Amino acid sequence: MVLGAYFAFSSGTVDSIVYDAVVEETGSNELYEKWIGRIRAIESAAFVISALAGGVLAQDTSTRLTYLVTVPLVGLAIIGFLRFDEPRLNQAEQGLTLRGHIALTFRTMITQRAVLRVLLLTGSVGLLSSAIFEFGPLWLVALAAPAVLYGPYWAALTSTLGIGGLLVAKLRLDRWPMLTVLIIFSLAAALLLSWTHSLAVVVTAQVVLGLILAVLGIHAGRLLHDAVPSSIRAGVSSGAGTLTWVLFLPFSLVFGWVARENGVDRSGFMLTGAVVTVAVLLILTVRASRGVAPVEVVVTAKEAAVEVTEQTGEIACKQLVELAADYLDDALSPQLKSRFEAHLAGCDGCTTYLSQTQQVITELRGLSAATENVPRQGLID
Repeated sequence: MVLGAYFAFSSGTVDSIVYDAVVEETGSNELYEKWIGRIRAIESAAFVISALAGGVLAQDTSTRLTYLVTVPLVGLAIIGFLRFDEPRLNQAEQGLTLRGHIALTFRTMITQRAVLRVLLLTGSVGLLSSAIFEFGPLWLVALAAPAVLYGPYWAALTSTLGIGGLLVAKLRLDRWPMLTVLIIFSLAAALLLSWTHSLAVVVTAQVVLGLILAVLGIHAGRLLHDAVPSSIRAGVSSGAGTLTWVLFLPFSLVFGWVARENGVDRSGFMLTGAVVTVAVLLILTVRASRGVAPVEVVVTAKEAAVEVTEQTGEIACKQLVELAADYLDDALSPQLKSRFEAHLAGCDGCTTYLSQTQQVITELRGLSAATENVPRQGLID
């Protein structure tokens, strides 16, 4: 029950924070996949290292000591969380009660076709990824793989989460050729699990499929974040995680029955069917999302800067950059001007930026005045 509550609260939170931070700091969602990919790579590396270190520590000492060693790490996580400057885009809409907020989140998920389509894509990718991680070792059992192989196999499978995170920012998933390649490779990998009895081919197919799903999972997350406002982003993203497990429950029961009655290779055709479903949803979602601006990005950078500043009572470096020209033209309200100057007093970088901006404007105005004084005939000559 505690673990279930943890998954419910944490699901969708990290990627929502990353998305909001990227939009708030850059004014665009273009770098989301790059940064969430880096975080996934760090998580994957930490998972592999901790698993290996925990196994060695438990073998040499005791499981109790291994458990207690995690306490300082939890303390460091708490300190990091307390020092974390949370993005404030999610505070754009205030005043809703918890009940109203949940109702708005649920209504958005089931009534908006674009959101529902991306939710189904995210849930299907999550379902397939869970199936690979949960049922993948059954192929090794069926092929009588030696016990020593399970460690490297599991390390290779979990490393796909990090490698996929690093690759996603380098792949143009909004281009049809790249999508076509990923779909073909994922279908081939799923079919190989149903046809081959080679241990090397099975492991390779699972790793390739896991890698593609890691990439598609991050991309589907971006499409989902693009489709909803920040105030309900974490809730909708959490709903996508919940949908994954809701779909996985009946899938796992049928998968287990087919594997028991006909062998695990026959149940691999269920993975192929899931890959086809993901491919269809991916094509429909990408086609529908082309040319549609994210909900935060449709607002101009200056309007977003003013809105965030008024709501939070503070001004960040990104907002200062957007408001610098108005400050130099003395076009800010007294309240915004006061916050602007308060930020300048404690930020050397922004002070330097403002000074350089002012110098450029002065030089441009001087150039414009000099041009106006040149005789018209001289300009023509």
